[in-house]
Amino acid sequence: MLYADDITLITSSFTVLQNVLFACEKELIYLHILINSKKSGCLRTGPRCDNYCADIVTCDGCPLSWVKELHYLEMEIHIIRSTISKWSLDYSKRSFYRAANGIFGKIGRIASEDVVIQLLKSKCTPWSTGM
Repeated sequence: MLYADDITLITSSFTVLQNVLFACEKELIYLHILINSKKSGCLRTGPRCDNYCADIVTCDGCPLSWVKELHYLEMEIHIIRSTISKWSLDYSKRSFYRAANGIFGKIGRIASEDVVIQLLKSKCTPWSTGM
């Protein structure tokens, strides 16, 4: 999955992931784009999610760390390591409530419902704020 400068590789096995990463990295190198191994991570889901797994490495040998949670895109969606597929929207909810409380703190009850709804749509949702 691609979104701006975020790439998420989803595969069925460790070996396939390593091969897909190499293929993807070769194309990125052709475009003069490098993978930042410090900002990248691997996450395993399924019945064996807690089992040890060897390192996934970039073409230049930098290992990607195995993590418990991955941040996906700028919409604050987090994919969580688990035996079943889990996504956390907690960060998105917190961000929304923080922005909404900021709006309500400034305008109080002086604005109409239509104005409040428009402000919430334009300032509190990631797809409208360009987050």
